Amino acid sequence: MYGLNDDEIAALLSSQFDKFSTREQVLLRMADALADTPANVSDELYAELRQHFSEEQLIEFAADAGQENFRARANRVFNVGSDALYCVVPKR
Repeated sequence: MYGLNDDEIAALLSSQFDKFSTREQVLLRMADALADTPANVSDELYAELRQHFSEEQLIEFAADAGQENFRARANRVFNVGSDALYCVVPKR
């Protein structure tokens, strides 16, 4: 299975990274750092990332994050909103 399930998406929306593996948590912290303005990854975070990922993998992750940031900023220029194609359904 690929992607995230509803529980994982809900955890991300509430910044509950502890629901993810250590490897996933450090990558989520990188994604948050790259979404900040300015986008800075500290030496400490980079060292932690290198414990889990190769430099080639980090280059690919950073390129993906940069592409998403570009798309999101372009959407703001044209006031493109969500199509509401997905929402987390609360558990009963």
